[in-house]
Amino acid sequence: MRSHVGVVASYDFTREAELRRWFPPGVELTLTFTEQVPYRDNLELVSRLGDPGLLAEPTRTLVERGAQAVAYLCTACTFAGGAAGERALREAMRHHGAARALTTSGAVTAALHAVGARRVAVVHPYQQPVDGLLSAYLTTSGFDVLALTPLGLDAVEDVYEVEERDVLNKVLTGDHPDADALFISCTALPTYDALPHLEERLGKPVISANQATAWALLAAVGERAVGPVP
Repeated sequence: MRSHVGVVASYDFTREAELRRWFPPGVELTLTFTEQVPYRDNLELVSRLGDPGLLAEPTRTLVERGAQAVAYLCTACTFAGGAAGERALREAMRHHGAARALTTSGAVTAALHAVGARRVAVVHPYQQPVDGLLSAYLTTSGFDVLALTPLGLDAVEDVYEVEERDVLNKVLTGDHPDADALFISCTALPTYDALPHLEERLGKPVISANQATAWALLAAVGERAVGPVP
């Protein structure tokens, strides 16, 4: 039987084409989206999108279409409430029928543990205090955050204009020599083609949000992701 996985993305997700590159041809991927939420700043946006109630309708839709596993694809939305908030999101998806449920933040910590990382450097697009919530989530998950480097965006909406070369350059300057791995946070950032080049330059694993989500979602149904070719 063909594997079928589902993704609930935040309403403002714009990287569907890139996300699909991680999935092999034999796996069906269906996306749904949360409803739009009002916000005044980055913290209010991710806090509202971290409400488990937003997942009810999109999760049920994915289950009805045959998804065997469901992921909530949004990094900050799934770490803003800490470990308890991330767990509540997974529980909500299961409550609404998902046989297997995961989040981007949970997938990221699993990926970092899988590559043996304990000390990490992080590059992200967030404003304060969301960056602090990310650091706290990773620390609670068992990691030492040695560097936390922002992309330097002035507004939430600026993330949609970021190009892959911008991410690559910032990652190269945001690494820490003692970090075991580097994490690029936010599903809105383009990273697919840059990852192998970054790993070659830095000599360590580089994990992105979309990559980790795809890994975990495919593993949940016994499949493997399609990685970029250097």
